[in-house]
Amino acid sequence: MIATGEAEQGLAGVAHIIHAGDIGSADVLARLRRIAPVTAVKGNVDTGDWAKGYPDTQLVRLGEHAFYVLHDLQELQFDPTVCRIDVVVSGHSHRPWIQTIDGVLYLNPESAGPRRFKLPITLATLELTASGLRPDVHDLNPAE
Repeated sequence: MIATGEAEQGLAGVAHIIHAGDIGSADVLARLRRIAPVTAVKGNVDTGDWAKGYPDTQLVRLGEHAFYVLHDLQELQFDPTVCRIDVVVSGHSHRPWIQTIDGVLYLNPESAGPRRFKLPITLATLELTASGLRPDVHDLNPAE
């Protein structure tokens, strides 16, 4: 979900957007597509007719990197290292985190939508550089 203009501003200039589910409505993706191409999977709250066309997982290549996108990391059913996945993007927990395990970057951007469970409203960016991947989580409401 995307609730604020701050989220859209935070995505300005990106080359691609990955949404790891809990989209909320087709309008959210339409707004994101005005910024950049979007890869999206559905989350557990995406139950309307509009969500039927979205997969539970997606594999996307950006540059020379393979990204595996799913909503709930607990549902990952293979070893990303063996499958040559560079980045696993997930959501569901609504807790932002970045961790590298066995050479695979795991990224949960949290949620740029309405506040849930007193957790921060954030989004993540991932810069693909010649020296590697540079992830960052951005707090959209740092004063709160």
